[in-house]
Amino acid sequence: MHSQRPSKTPGSRREAWTGIAFVLPSVIGFAVFVLVPLLVALLLSFTQYDIINPPRWVGLANFARMASDHRMTVTWGNTVIYVAAAVLLINGLGLGAAVLLSRKLPGSMRTVLRSVYFFPSLVGLAYVSIIWQALMQRDTGIVNYYITLMGGSRVDWLNGTTAAMISVIVVDTWRNVGFTMLVYVSALQEVSITLLEAAQIDGAGPWRTFRRITLPLISPAIFFNVTTVTIGAFQIYESIIVLTGGGPGDASRSIVMYLAEQAFHQYNMGYASAIGVSLFVIILALTALQFMLRGKWVHHE
Repeated sequence: MHSQRPSKTPGSRREAWTGIAFVLPSVIGFAVFVLVPLLVALLLSFTQYDIINPPRWVGLANFARMASDHRMTVTWGNTVIYVAAAVLLINGLGLGAAVLLSRKLPGSMRTVLRSVYFFPSLVGLAYVSIIWQALMQRDTGIVNYYITLMGGSRVDWLNGTTAAMISVIVVDTWRNVGFTMLVYVSALQEVSITLLEAAQIDGAGPWRTFRRITLPLISPAIFFNVTTVTIGAFQIYESIIVLTGGGPGDASRSIVMYLAEQAFHQYNMGYASAIGVSLFVIILALTALQFMLRGKWVHHE
């Protein structure tokens, strides 16, 4: 005897439509502002298009051009340096600050320090860069004032070939380290005190306890921060525009800056789309690789 499937009640239908109503704006927003532009960029990457004339199909010519474009090589090299510096410095300093703030401190002091470290993350990167641009001026900046006060010579932070890239890395790190610190603080609070006390009873020192117990237990937070910082660093743009303009020459120019230049200054929309597609593929591949390797070092309780 077959049992009849219970029919949906008006209340359950109402709940289903309510759920759809909540999800639909996000789905529409994703389709309009992410999926459709991505598909359009993919199509344009196979064309020669200058906005004025209709797109002309050129196949893989834009991708072949990237292989012989010297500026493309330079900007990709700069971007890789930015990504490596961001992953190491933002995560290293964020974890270090989180460990210090997780020690026994007065509650009010801990709250103040967390707020101070996290506050720059709430400010737009363009505004942060404007402030740092003033601080890093060669003749009137406070940074060089203190360097000369200690007997050093002035550094051309914004126009030197190497100093310009260092300036961008410093500003990007200072602005973003607070967010990673907050994630690490949250993860450290979940570490079992019982395990730490057991390790101390067994004779493990602070460093051994941290390396063998604390790090594995907060590895999901490390994975999250490394992944998000990597994706964000590949798209670095505002701070370079404000601080150095990509100069001197292309010494501090990122791949996103080069993409914007090709699209909105030289109107090579097809070539710019090909650069954007290549950037998307590389970010997607690295993110997928990180998720594939996650099982080898990320531990879940």
